[in-house]
Amino acid sequence: MNFTARAFALLIASASISGAELSAKPRPFEPMDVFNLEWADQPSFAPDESEIVFARKSVDVQQDKISSALWRLRLRDGALRPLLAEGDPSAPLFSPDGKSLAYRAGKNLMLRWLDGAESIKIAEGAQRFSFAPDGQSLAFTRFVERDALKGASLPEPPKGAKWGDAVKVIDRLGHRADGSGDVAIGETQVFIVPVQGGSAKQVTTGAFEHDAFVWRADSKALFVSANRRLDGEYEPEDSEVYELNLQSSELVQLTDQRGPDDVMAASLDGRYLVYSSYLQRNQFHQRARLLLLDLQPTSSGKNVAREIAPDFDRDVSEVHFSVDSKSLIVAYDDQGISKVAALSLSGKLSPRVAGLGGADIGRPYGSGGFAVSRSGKIAYSAGTNTAPAELAIQTGNQAAKILTDFNTDALSNVQLGRVEEINVKSSFDGKNIQGWLVYPPNFDAAKKYPLLLEIHGGPVQNYGPRFSPELQLYAARGYVVLYTNPRGSDSYGEAFANAIHHDYPNHDFDDLMSSVDATIAKGFIDETRLFVTGGSGGGVLTAWIVGHTDRFKAAVVAKPVINWMSFVLTSDGTALFHRNWFPGLPWEPEHTANYLQRSPLMHVGKVKTPTMVIVGEADLRTPVSESMQYYHALKLRKLPTQLVLIPGASHSISARPSHMLAQVLNTLAWFERKH
Repeated sequence: MNFTARAFALLIASASISGAELSAKPRPFEPMDVFNLEWADQPSFAPDESEIVFARKSVDVQQDKISSALWRLRLRDGALRPLLAEGDPSAPLFSPDGKSLAYRAGKNLMLRWLDGAESIKIAEGAQRFSFAPDGQSLAFTRFVERDALKGASLPEPPKGAKWGDAVKVIDRLGHRADGSGDVAIGETQVFIVPVQGGSAKQVTTGAFEHDAFVWRADSKALFVSANRRLDGEYEPEDSEVYELNLQSSELVQLTDQRGPDDVMAASLDGRYLVYSSYLQRNQFHQRARLLLLDLQPTSSGKNVAREIAPDFDRDVSEVHFSVDSKSLIVAYDDQGISKVAALSLSGKLSPRVAGLGGADIGRPYGSGGFAVSRSGKIAYSAGTNTAPAELAIQTGNQAAKILTDFNTDALSNVQLGRVEEINVKSSFDGKNIQGWLVYPPNFDAAKKYPLLLEIHGGPVQNYGPRFSPELQLYAARGYVVLYTNPRGSDSYGEAFANAIHHDYPNHDFDDLMSSVDATIAKGFIDETRLFVTGGSGGGVLTAWIVGHTDRFKAAVVAKPVINWMSFVLTSDGTALFHRNWFPGLPWEPEHTANYLQRSPLMHVGKVKTPTMVIVGEADLRTPVSESMQYYHALKLRKLPTQLVLIPGASHSISARPSHMLAQVLNTLAWFERKH
């Protein structure tokens, strides 16, 4: 069902599900059901809290993409109305007076007045954007390109000759980025533009990256995160916080520490700035601390910063100040669940929302957005393990209330796989490993089922009890699907995530096998039909698994790293990977063994499992050459193998819905092939 039809069905909800549909026998989730899904994301409160504007996302079967439209929900009576659809509008943001709405449409930053139907383009290529507290202007970041280097001059070609294109000359370390290809020469800068229209003024200067900003309460200055090191390409994580006076253009440095200092929020009373920071220790993972900077200088003339919650061992992803400037609203992941909580300036945490997510059409990663009203209400994407995100609201100490119902018509006749949590002690050191099982529809514990172990990427990410079309498609084909958060996953604290520092992959293998063994012990798994797959970091672990055990009948390795030496020198993260993930450079004799012993390529001689390899042809994060090495090695071993190349796909294979389905269905076809 396309977006227009689904919207109409929602507006006449009493007729959206016919009696015939309700009486029909439920069926398993099917590939084309993906194109019927919708979800709510990126909510924004009107300043008077009368309504919420949000992005309503859907899957466009004709254009093979995720489409977006802006809808408004009136809180008084729940009335839901479309606002904008042209240009895939997203990321709505109310002006402080509530009279206009800024949003992104394609590459354009737009402004719409809500008492009419007029929108104007404010800027092109805008990335982050925010209204000034006084509502008179917008600040935004935009990449500013500089002249590219040119190669040596060639002789003038003869008239009518067709010579090759001009050469590209590169002298930067970071010259490619996954998803965008060759990166132009230039930097991200901050601009200011009046809301009444006019030319945007660039307010940051120099050949430096200015990635994030927040407004000072009086609208006369910005707090900006920037890496202004002359050797910034070699130290991309070393940013500082600066205060930029918009009248004098004076730039004052407020922090000074090796590591990322990133602005998060400024208090409305003008006194405090919250930023995240850690001292760079070149570890696999480091938790960013929340620091509160008092903007009123001490008698010595210095601004003092302190950590807000030193014992809160979770990574905070977003921060908002309360209107009274006495507390924060923060988002974080905890044991595979995305949460929102109130955090006092003294460090007391008060949970508000659990289950933020449901805005990912692939695997069960965290996703979704939230907004905070002036009175402290929270609007958010409310995800579950049985449906994509709906718009929800949470007020004070009350239970959250779901405000929309976008997927009943699409899923009412679909029987999804039941999701159940499983906790296992690792055979290596007894660490608790959390995971989940997705059962096939009509599961019968007296029968025997094939088991599919699906491994997340990152590796410092997390899965959770979130809706996952990919895993539901596997379950619909009769597999019990096991997914876990082995050591190295986040949302369990810094020590757990950093347990794989200079030791990846290794004992995460034990965590995964312990979870497989515990699932088999339940009695309904056919041990002759074990399968394994994973993407990115999960692809690394899948290749590692088949190099260390032959218990799996077949495997699919998706977008992996196979050779750590080649990876650190060909990936788009060369400046970071060699330093944070390894003890040194790959050609240094004392470090070569570390690279080799952790490379799945070094264990390909022990592989006996039929193994398929899948990768996007435009992948620059785990470059195609990694998958090619593994595929060719398997071929030279004369093992059953195939290479599946997804045309035009970057590392984010699921960016196009058909590519996500191609990965899932080719994986299933490989598992079900008689090798």
